Amino acid sequence: MTSALITGATSGIGAAFAHRLARDGHDVVLVARNTERLRQYATELHDRHGVEASIITADLATDDGIASVEERLRDRKHPIDLLVNNAGFGNKGRYLEVPVEDELRMLKVHCEAVLRLTSAAAESMRERGRGGIVNVASVAAFLPRGTYGASKAWVVQFTQGAARDLGRSGVRLMALCPGFVRTEFHERAGMAAENVPGWMWLDADRVVDTAMADLARGRSLSIPDPRYKALMGVARLAPRGLVARASSTTGRFSPR
Repeated sequence: MTSALITGATSGIGAAFAHRLARDGHDVVLVARNTERLRQYATELHDRHGVEASIITADLATDDGIASVEERLRDRKHPIDLLVNNAGFGNKGRYLEVPVEDELRMLKVHCEAVLRLTSAAAESMRERGRGGIVNVASVAAFLPRGTYGASKAWVVQFTQGAARDLGRSGVRLMALCPGFVRTEFHERAGMAAENVPGWMWLDADRVVDTAMADLARGRSLSIPDPRYKALMGVARLAPRGLVARASSTTGRFSPR
C-alpha cells in the first residue's frame, strides 16, 4: 500500500488532501503543530477508511520541526510515495505593519521548509523511480501581494524548475495555486473576508480533486477552477500597476 505525507493536515486544504488520499486507500502521515487535533483526525481517517494514519507533531517554522519531517521522508524502509507541502499562513497587515520576525517565520515555513522537505522526499523517490510532490502555493504568486505573494511565487518557480530537472526520473512535482478557499486560513490570520465576492470562493475538496487529476496528467502547475485560470491570464497581460491596484481592492489578505 502506498503512503502519503501531508503537512498542515488538520484543517483546510491539508485535511481535504488527507481525506481524499485515505479514501483512495493510501496510508497517511499527518503533520501539524497540534497533537490532539492530529490524533483525532488520524483516528477518524483510520476508522472511516481502514488505512494506517500516523502523526508527526512539528512546527515547520523551526529547524527541529523541519528536521523531524525530513527524517520521516528519508526512511527507506517505510517510503513516502506522495508528499503534500501544504503548511502555511498569512500575516495581517501591509509591508512594515508586520514585524520582520513574523515575515521571516513565514519565509521559513513557505520557502525553507518546502525546499528541505521536497529535497528529502525527491531524493528517496528518485532512487525508487517514482513518486509525487505537491507544493501548495496560491494565485497570490502571480500578484503583487507583499511577502506572502513573493513566498508563493518562489514556491511556483522552485517547483516548476525542480520538475523540469527531474523530468525523466519518474518523480512528478506540481505547484498548486488555488484562489480563495473556504478554510480556517483567513480566520487564523485575523483577516476579514467580507470584501471577497461569493463567486470567488472555492471548495477545498474540489480543489484537491482538481490537483490530483492535474498531477496524474503530469502537469507542473495547477490552477483549480476556470474562473481563476481566466483571471490569472488577464493578470499576466495587464499592466503591473493596474494589477496592483485591483489586487488591493480585496483587502489586506491573500487567496488560499
